[in-house]
Amino acid sequence: MIKRRSLGQHFLTSNSIAQSIVNFAKITKDDIVLEVGTGKGILTPLLCNNAKQVISIEKDSILYSQAKETLSQIPNLVLERGDAFKKNPEFTVFVSNLPYSESRTAIEWLVQKKFKRAIIMVQKEFAQKLLVKKGGKERRSISILASYCFDIETLMDVKNTNFRPPPKVDSVVISLVQKQVLTDQIIKNVNKLFSFKRKTIRSIGKKMGIEIDSDKRLEEMPEGEIIEIAKRITK
Repeated sequence: MIKRRSLGQHFLTSNSIAQSIVNFAKITKDDIVLEVGTGKGILTPLLCNNAKQVISIEKDSILYSQAKETLSQIPNLVLERGDAFKKNPEFTVFVSNLPYSESRTAIEWLVQKKFKRAIIMVQKEFAQKLLVKKGGKERRSISILASYCFDIETLMDVKNTNFRPPPKVDSVVISLVQKQVLTDQIIKNVNKLFSFKRKTIRSIGKKMGIEIDSDKRLEEMPEGEIIEIAKRITK
C-alpha cells in the first residue's frame, strides 16, 4: 500500500468500521450520497446498498482508474475524478474518510451546502478543534463555523492501526447535522477576524472599519455574535 503523500491519505482497512460508518449515515432509498475520496473503495459498495445514487469523487488518477475497474458495474454509482470541493453536486448525505490535509477545506465547503447529515472521519485533534466551546483557548475560526452551522456528535474513535499505512495519530468519526448555511464571504470574514485573535473585538472592529462597543475577545463570544460581526464587515 502506497501512501498518496500529496493528499495525506491513509487507507481504512477495517470492514467492520466501514460498515459502522455507513450505518451511522442512515441512508435511505431517497438519498443521494456524496463520497469524497473513493480511495480503495472500502466504503463505496456499502454506501450503494441503500442509496438512490452514490456520487464518489476521487482526486488521485491512479485510485480513480482502479475504482473504474473494480466498481463501475454498480448501477447506482457515479464515479468522478477531480477535486470535489471545486464541484457543486447536489446530495442529501455526505460520507468521507477525509485525507487529513482536506479536513478544514471540507468543513468550509460543507457549511455552504444544503444537506441532511454528514458522517466524516477526521484526525482526532481536528475534531477537538471543532468541538471547542466559548472560552476555550484553542478556539479557532473553524470552531465557530462548525458549531454555528452544525450539531456535531462524536460517534466512534478509530485507532491508527486500522489504516495502511498507519498514520501517527488516531482518528474519530463525527456526525454533522445542518443548522445554518453560510456564504463564502462570511467564511472569509470569520477567518479574517481570527487573524487578529489576540486583540479585543473593539480593536478588531477598528481594523475592519466598523464600530464595536465591546472589549471581549473572540474566544469569549458566542458563535452567533461572531457571525453577525462577520456579516457587518460584508456590508
